[in-house]
Amino acid sequence: MKKIILTTLLALGIVGCKTTEPLYYYGEYNSAVYSYFKSEDVSLEAQITVLQQAIEQAAAQDKDIAPGIHAHLGMLYFESGNGDRGTLHFEQEKALFPESAQYIDFLLNASNAKGV
Repeated sequence: MKKIILTTLLALGIVGCKTTEPLYYYGEYNSAVYSYFKSEDVSLEAQITVLQQAIEQAAAQDKDIAPGIHAHLGMLYFESGNGDRGTLHFEQEKALFPESAQYIDFLLNASNAKGV
């Protein structure tokens, strides 16, 4: 009887150690955000490229893109002077994460007020 209980506990322990897959695909998003806020020598274009690659890799791996990536990419496009692409990514963020709609609308209204 002790062997059965010990074997069951061992099996449960092994099964319980299994890691779960992350819910979203982040790619190099964290390093891009860090570079942005640290104002390191990474150009806007390089940051845009990193985030676009993350979006493409998520699609290629059939994973959901993490919240905030489209919003950050949209912000980078606005800063680079490409308001149309910025608006496109803001709208994509709202479509994927409706809970962000109020904040994204605030950002869109602010960019429209600046005339970007």
